[in-house]
Amino acid sequence: MKICTTCNKEVTDDYVEFKCPKCDKDIIIRCGHCRSTAKTYKCSCGFEGP
Repeated sequence: MKICTTCNKEVTDDYVEFKCPKCDKDIIIRCGHCRSTAKTYKCSCGFEGP
């Protein structure tokens, strides 16, 4: 089960998954809704992205 980093909802088919651009360690998961509305996500290293 994968959870969106921003809204904490379970994602199924419309999502992206990538490593944090700053620390390159944590995995960021973004659902389609949070991506399309450009909601902010935050990594455990403190990096914030759109």
